[in-house]
Amino acid sequence: MASTAVVVIISCVLGAIVVLLVIVLVVKWCRVKKLKEKINLTRGRNLQMNSYKKNQDATIEMEPIERFLDEILNERPRRYSTDQIVQITNSFSTEVGKGGFGVVYKGKFPNGLEVAVKVLKGTINRRSEEQFMAEIGTVGRTYHMNLVKLYGFCFDKTTKALIYEYMENGSLDRFLFDDNNRLEWQKLHEIAIGTAKGIRYLHEECQQKIVHYDIKPANVLLTADFVPKVSDFGLARYCARRSLKSHDSSSSAHSDSSSSNYAVKAFTGARGTPGYAAPELWNIGQPVTYRCDVYSFGMLLFEILGRRRNLQVDNKAESQQWFPKWVWQKFEAGELESILDQCGAGDDESRKKAKWMCKVALWCVQYQVEARPTMSGVVRMLEGEIEIVPPINPFVYMSGNTSDSTPWSLSQSTLGGTTTGGYTTTTREDHVEQPSPTETEMLHEIHTR
Repeated sequence: MASTAVVVIISCVLGAIVVLLVIVLVVKWCRVKKLKEKINLTRGRNLQMNSYKKNQDATIEMEPIERFLDEILNERPRRYSTDQIVQITNSFSTEVGKGGFGVVYKGKFPNGLEVAVKVLKGTINRRSEEQFMAEIGTVGRTYHMNLVKLYGFCFDKTTKALIYEYMENGSLDRFLFDDNNRLEWQKLHEIAIGTAKGIRYLHEECQQKIVHYDIKPANVLLTADFVPKVSDFGLARYCARRSLKSHDSSSSAHSDSSSSNYAVKAFTGARGTPGYAAPELWNIGQPVTYRCDVYSFGMLLFEILGRRRNLQVDNKAESQQWFPKWVWQKFEAGELESILDQCGAGDDESRKKAKWMCKVALWCVQYQVEARPTMSGVVRMLEGEIEIVPPINPFVYMSGNTSDSTPWSLSQSTLGGTTTGGYTTTTREDHVEQPSPTETEMLHEIHTR
C-alpha cells in the first residue's frame, strides 16, 4: 500500500510539473506574441509617421515651386476680357493721356498694382492692327529694366486694349519742355544712359534683334524714381540677326564700314516721327538698318542736352532755331562752352558729361549710316569708358541746294504733339515729303504754316 501511495504522489507531482511547464510555455508564447504584435504596431506607426513626414516635406517643397511657376506664367502677357478691362479701369474713370491711337487710362489690378491701360479706337484699320500685334509680339517677349512691361491685352469685338506698368512720372518730354518741371543734370545723364541701354538690349541682347523705329522723348516713360523705360512698340519690327561687332576700341565705337553687319530692311512707306526719324526712313526704297534707332536717339540726346525742342522758331536767332546744327557750329568753332552755359551745366562734373552728350549726339545723327555708332558704343561713351573721337560734320548734306535737304528733320511735328497728364502722343501720319530749296526757307515755311 505504501508503494502504491508513493507512486500516486510521484505521479501527481510529475503531472503538476508538466502542467506548470505547459502553463509557463503558454504564458511565454502569449507574451512573445503580444510583444511581436506591439513591435509590428510600432513599426506600422513609424512607417506611417515617416510616410506622413515625407508627404509633408514634399508639400513644403512643392509650394515654393508652384509659386515660382505661377510667377513665370504671370510674366507672360495675359488676355483679358472687356468686363475685366472695365473693372481694372474702374469704368474708365481716370484718363491720363490720349492721341490718334485712342485713350490711356489709369487702372489697378485686384492685388493693388497700378497699371496704364491703352484703349484703342473702336474701329481700327489694318495699320492699327499691325501696330497692335507689333506691341504684343515685341515688348511682350522682352524683359529689361529700361523697357516698359506689358502685362496683358484685350482683343474683343468692342474693346482693343493694352495693359502696361504704370509710370508715375509720365513721359520724358514733360521734364524737357516744361519750365515748371526741371531735372538736375546728373538725373538727365542717368536717363540718357538708361534709355541707351534699353535700345542696346533690343538691338544686341534679344534673341531676335528688334528695331523700334520711333525713339523720341514722348516714348520714354519715367518711374517714380525717374528710371527711364522705352515704350510704344507699335512700329517695332523683328530684324534678321547678323554678326555685330562689339566695338571695343574707341575708333570702332564710332563706325563700322562692313555692310555685312547690317540686317537690312526696305519699306514702301515712311516710318517714324519727323524730327527724330533717320533720313533713310523718309527716302522710300532706301535700305534701312537698326542704326535708324541710333539716329533717333541722337536727336533725343540733343533735346535732353538743350532741355528744349530741337526746332524752335519763336524768339530764336536763325542760327539757333535748329539746335543740332547750332551745336555742331559751336563745336566746329571751338565754342562748345557757350552751349554748356546755355544748357545750364554748372559744375565741372555736369559740364564734362554734357560734353560727352554733345559729341555722342553728333556721332549718332551722322547722315552716313555706317558712321553712326552701335548702341553698345553709345552706352560706353556716355559712361566715359572710352575716349570719344571728335565727330565729323553730320550736316554736310545740308550745305547746298540738294534734294537731300528735305524737312524730315525740320518738320512741324518737331514742335510737339498732344500732352495730357505726362503721356505725350503724336500722329504718325503727320509727315512732309516735299523737298525744300534751303534750310532758311524750310524753317520759314514751317513757321508760317
